[in-house]
Amino acid sequence: MGFTAEQLDELNALLRFDLDTSQQGLKIHSNADAQVIAATTRLHARGLITQRDGGYLTPLGRDAAEQAQLLLSIFSTQPAHAQPA
Repeated sequence: MGFTAEQLDELNALLRFDLDTSQQGLKIHSNADAQVIAATTRLHARGLITQRDGGYLTPLGRDAAEQAQLLLSIFSTQPAHAQPA
């Protein structure tokens, strides 16, 4: 089982948050891409962000965003030892 398109949209939305500060949130405008709006609405429903249109990360949301950043970092690095397929 892999990530669904909706889950990938949610992960990408979490990656938009600046984890260096808790004083900066996001505002998703009504003219944003429909997938972005839907993803932030779902993140709010899951309790990961404070507002349907962005806001701030909740403690759970911060944990999820940190894990999303870590996962992206792992997948963005070149493997030390490439294994033949």
